[in-house]
Amino acid sequence: FAGAVLFLGSCVSNKQYVYLQKDDVNKKGLPKDTILRTYAIDTFDYKIQSNDVVSIQFKSLTDKEYDIFSGGAQQNGNLNLTSGSGLLMGELVDELGEIPFPVVGKVKIAGLNVFEAQEKLQSLAEQYLQSPVVKVRLINYRITILGEVNREGSVTLFNNRVNMMEAIGLVGGLTDLSDKANIKLIRQRGTETEIVYVNLLDENFIHSPYYYVYQNDVLIIPALRQRPFRKYFGQNLALIASSVSILLLSINLINSN
Repeated sequence: FAGAVLFLGSCVSNKQYVYLQKDDVNKKGLPKDTILRTYAIDTFDYKIQSNDVVSIQFKSLTDKEYDIFSGGAQQNGNLNLTSGSGLLMGELVDELGEIPFPVVGKVKIAGLNVFEAQEKLQSLAEQYLQSPVVKVRLINYRITILGEVNREGSVTLFNNRVNMMEAIGLVGGLTDLSDKANIKLIRQRGTETEIVYVNLLDENFIHSPYYYVYQNDVLIIPALRQRPFRKYFGQNLALIASSVSILLLSINLINSN
């Protein structure tokens, strides 16, 4: 009886395992090929912060010798298109949220999303270059996932619109013993650090402001209470059983003598 209680207590039910539930775990008769629910997803709008690294490229019809933004040039047909592949690739946003440019000085882009920063630099470039095209990308979008995952570590994202399930998938997913209802999120916002717990078992998490991951997010995945039994006691159960059998056999032999 005690063994049965221990065994059942170590089990992980599907309700502790399946992501984004809506009273549909192991439910029979669910309609197929039918839209059950729809959700309006809030627009994801990451704002550039200090210490972010941005890639900035300028291309224009301006001759290389007059292009104050680019560090090199490449030929494309009969047009001389200058490219920001040198000086301005991988610019670090300073503590004031600014990046430096030749001639024009520092330009503040912190607090803007990538598209807003691109438009701001486009307007600036139009004052100095002929028919410029500006491209801005965030290149250090990195998150760290620790705990009950199949591969702990940091992941660099090339798309800043990644939700938490996608991010977890990049490290091989969560283990069977992970507590998906109490995931700890550590998020940097300017000079502050937020600590938030999220529940990935609830389908309503789609509405959460933490649905998408941010630059420098840290996810800590705790273990279920069943972990000690499954990881330690369960693996050694055969050894314990054999040890008990030898002990009982020894006691019987001693008593028989």
